[in-house]
Amino acid sequence: MWHFWKHFCTITKHRHMVIRHCFKAGILWQGLRHDLSKYTPTEFLPGARFYLGDRSPTEAERREFGYSQAWMHHKGRNRHHFEYWTDYNPKTGRMESVEMPLRYVKEMFCDRVAAGKIYLGDKYTNDNPIDYFLSGCAQHLMHPKTAELLEGWLRMIQQEGEDKTFAYIRGLR
Repeated sequence: MWHFWKHFCTITKHRHMVIRHCFKAGILWQGLRHDLSKYTPTEFLPGARFYLGDRSPTEAERREFGYSQAWMHHKGRNRHHFEYWTDYNPKTGRMESVEMPLRYVKEMFCDRVAAGKIYLGDKYTNDNPIDYFLSGCAQHLMHPKTAELLEGWLRMIQQEGEDKTFAYIRGLR
């Protein structure tokens, strides 16, 4: 069953929360442009078709096809995803992660915190972003300096709270 309206509401609610977080992090312009590709047919239609409500629809699309066309499109257009920051290393002959510029790590942080709030709703706590990060494989796939920076902020929000963490991030140049 297709869930056009539910998917639209979820991605819009998420985007608006990211905009608020980006404002607090000092990167409002990035927040205003955040995830606009999700409204393109390549991403929106699979999102509506595979809508889950409590997690990304790309998971269901992957289960059906073995990959997610929507995710492939999304990660190639949105620099706040660490997967965007890979390139061929001529010395090793392999694809490797590249250190992300600070402004995109800030947006990734805002995105991750907002996603937890949207998908978990009232069950969200400041423990969720770091727990999610540590339970996945992202920290092993992203550039070590990027992973270290993100993990530090996720631990900070867990221990110090949102206000202090966003104020700290906002002050970084």
